[in-house]
Amino acid sequence: MAEIVYKTFRQDELEYQYNPRESVAEYPQLSKRKAEQARKVRQTAKSWLNVAYGSSPRETMDIYAADKAGGPVLVYIHGGYWRGGAKEDNCNFVPTFTERGATVVVMEYDLCPKVTVTDIVRQTRAAIGWVCKNITRYGGNPSNLYVSGHSAGGHLTAMALAHDWEKEGLPWDLIKGAVVTSGVYDLHVVPYLSVQKEIQMTPEIARANDPLTHPPLVRCPVVVAVGGAEPKGWQQMSQDYFNYCKQQGLKADYLVIPGTNHYTMAENMLDPNSSLSQAMIGQMKLPT
Repeated sequence: MAEIVYKTFRQDELEYQYNPRESVAEYPQLSKRKAEQARKVRQTAKSWLNVAYGSSPRETMDIYAADKAGGPVLVYIHGGYWRGGAKEDNCNFVPTFTERGATVVVMEYDLCPKVTVTDIVRQTRAAIGWVCKNITRYGGNPSNLYVSGHSAGGHLTAMALAHDWEKEGLPWDLIKGAVVTSGVYDLHVVPYLSVQKEIQMTPEIARANDPLTHPPLVRCPVVVAVGGAEPKGWQQMSQDYFNYCKQQGLKADYLVIPGTNHYTMAENMLDPNSSLSQAMIGQMKLPT
């Protein structure tokens, strides 16, 4: 029998367990469908596109206006294992929240291997700080700010919660709630995977950006969601992060969405009555 190389998994099992593109055969079709949905939203929704929050060409965000000004702000961080994805392809869910009064910000960031995960964590924090300081001019309320992220975006959300915002001259509690979906929380598995060629994870980078050893300093409610059809290893990461949040004294809820894989997870937000949408709507206290 082949040797177990990481946790309970053999080398030939790791790609299926920790690389969603390998565990979801229909990934190309699902990705294309989401991108087509997103393009329609981007073309029709009231928005400010490619607003810069930094100097890099990818340090930009798309801001989608709420139907009514003065409501909460949702900052959304897309996934792609830190080496793929784009904000233009990840805004299909926006109307679910703008129609209920939330301003939605879909942020962009640089990708590995051009930058490291450490750089992307810094960019995420910079983008959220920019939103807090500037979103009033776009109709959002900076005192009512929420963050959500999928896959790598879930990790980046966790690292935003672990940040000392007062060092930035901002309120320590500027994030009022977070929802993370199918997050990548175990950085130490990356060197065993094919994605390592692009991510170039080192032990030092993994330790510096490990959400399971950096306690959340923002004491806000957290919803940790994962798809019931995701592999055991991927689900375990979400369970571990949920347990860590609970151990740190946060109000945390764990949400398993039956029959949902890594790439159909985002489609739950298209339906305002789905359990994921309802969790986010409830957290932001939006009308149902």
